[in-house]
Formats: sequence, C-alpha cells, structure tokens
Amino acid sequence: MSQRTTTPRAELHTHLGGAVDPVIMWTIAHRQGIRLPVKDYWDFEDMITMGPDKKNEGLDDMDKKYYHLTELIQSSPEAMEEAVHSVIGGGYRKCNLVLQELRFSPMKRNRTGERDLDFIMLAALWGMRRATIEYPQVSAGLIIALDRTFTPAQNAITLEKAIRYKADGIVGVDILGPDRDTFSMEDHAPLLSRARKAGLGLTVHAGETGNVEELRYVVRHIRPERIGHGLAAVRDTKLMKDMVKQGIVLELCPTSNLRNSVVKDVEELRTIIRTFVDNGVKFTINTDGPEMYKTSVLKEEEFLLANDIMNEAELARCMHWAFEAAFVKRKESGKTGKKK
Repeated sequence: MSQRTTTPRAELHTHLGGAVDPVIMWTIAHRQGIRLPVKDYWDFEDMITMGPDKKNEGLDDMDKKYYHLTELIQSSPEAMEEAVHSVIGGGYRKCNLVLQELRFSPMKRNRTGERDLDFIMLAALWGMRRATIEYPQVSAGLIIALDRTFTPAQNAITLEKAIRYKADGIVGVDILGPDRDTFSMEDHAPLLSRARKAGLGLTVHAGETGNVEELRYVVRHIRPERIGHGLAAVRDTKLMKDMVKQGIVLELCPTSNLRNSVVKDVEELRTIIRTFVDNGVKFTINTDGPEMYKTSVLKEEEFLLANDIMNEAELARCMHWAFEAAFVKRKESGKTGKKK
C-alpha cells in the first residue's frame, strides 16, 4: 500500500443520509417493510447514489431526490444503530478514517412524531459505541442537526435532546437544509448560544448557495468554530479576514458542490479553493456523503491533486486542520492507523 492510502485521516462533514452503503440501506428497508419505488437492487442503488454522470439542479433537487428516501429508511432506532455503526467501521476500512464526525437530524427520522426522538438518538449513540469498540483506533462523535425547514420551537426540542446526551457522545450542533424564506438565522441565534454554553461545538451550513448576507451574520454574530461549505466568502475579502481572525475552519466538500450545481465546474472550484489558500482561510476536505457521491476523503484528495487544485503539502495541512478543529478528540490508540 502507498503512504497516501495508509495516512490516518479525519472527516468532519458527513451526513448520515448520504453515508450508508446502498446494500445496507436495501436490507434495512426490506427488514422494516418499507415499500420502495423500485423492485430491483440495482435500480435502488442508482436512485440513492450520484456518479459523475449525474447532476442536481440545486440543493432542493438533491433533498427531494435522495435524502427524502434515505432518511425515511433510517427512521427507526434499529435502522439508526445499524447505519451509524456501518459508516464508522466502513470509513476506517476504506480510507483509514481514524476520526469521524457524523451529522443527522433526529426530527427527520421520527416519522413526523411516530418515533421517539430520544430512542432515535440513543440508538445512534449505541451504534457509534459499538463501532468504536470494534475499531478501537477510531474516535467518533455525533453532530445533531437543526433544520431550516423546522420552526425555532421544533429546533429547540432537538437542541435540548442534544444537550441531554452530550456526555454520551453528542459533540456538536449544526443548522442545515436548503434555503427557506421562512427561516431566520437571527431567530436561531439564541439556540446556538445555548448549545455553546452547554459545551457543544458549533458548525453551521452557510454560504453554500451564495447567500453571503447570512454567512456574514453567522461569522460576525454566531461565531461558530466551523462553517459547512462557506463558499460565498470568496466574494468578500473582509469576511475572509474576519474568518481568519476568529479561527473559523471551513468544511469543504468538492464533489458534492459540483454535483449539486453550487459550483458550476472544476475551474470555478479551483478559483474558490485557491482564493481561500491565498487569503489564509483554514479549511478541511470532506465528502458530504461518501456513498451518495461515490467518493471518500482519499478520492477527494486525489481529485484535487489530479486537477492541479491543491498540492500534497496543502492537503496535508488541511488534514492537520481537520484533526485540530474536530469536536471529538483523537484517541491515543488512533495514532497508528492502517498498517502498510
């Protein structure tokens, strides 16, 4: 094996809905008696994955086509335990992820109230605990997502559950989801402040679709440790300086951004990343959902190298930042990683 293959890695930005092997999702769906829209496994795999030949028109398109089904399949305690367990073990086996943070919205997995949120979260935590016992080299934590499609009152319920289970492995809180006119980041600022006071890490999806005003508010008023994507910052030099001054780390997901049409092509991606490099903005390389996009952190790195977007030294620096910026700290035993 090459040195690149055996390098210990961290991934900070993975959505559970896009991270589970389709074979496992197929089995979970049938075990729960979920009526799928297709009867052939290969059609199902094609439905929940995106190769290079596919492209969404935007995040709403992605949400409707892919996450609606994957989140439905994961909507039970049993499914959540199996899903989380599989992702953590799979990440270690496939690309030597010795540190993983998985994020998901419990409220999108309770079948509109039919399933208890506590059991959904406890099952996810147990799946994570099982995986880290089986793979003692791996450190892992769960990030609980608030969502732009929910009201502040609904998101407050989710936040209180996250705080309740902080000692069990909930390490952070996120706000995610496609842009909504009904959503106000200002209305959610008190919730994020409550999360911080409780000792949870803060990461916020912002600036992915070009909404620079919301991104400015997040940077200057919420001041999270990390930002999911943050691509719109390249349009505002002062904003990038603010991010550098505060030590905010961006979670970049190159393949996802291309396939969801928030970045139009490789050349635009190169411009964005080189702008961050030139302005001293710290960022990490992630998949967003390895199985959905048929990728891995290793493949993302190889893609950036092959297209002359980043060099080996810059990628190594990004990985160092990922370990530094993680809400869950790496185990001492995790420092060995995969053998050559």
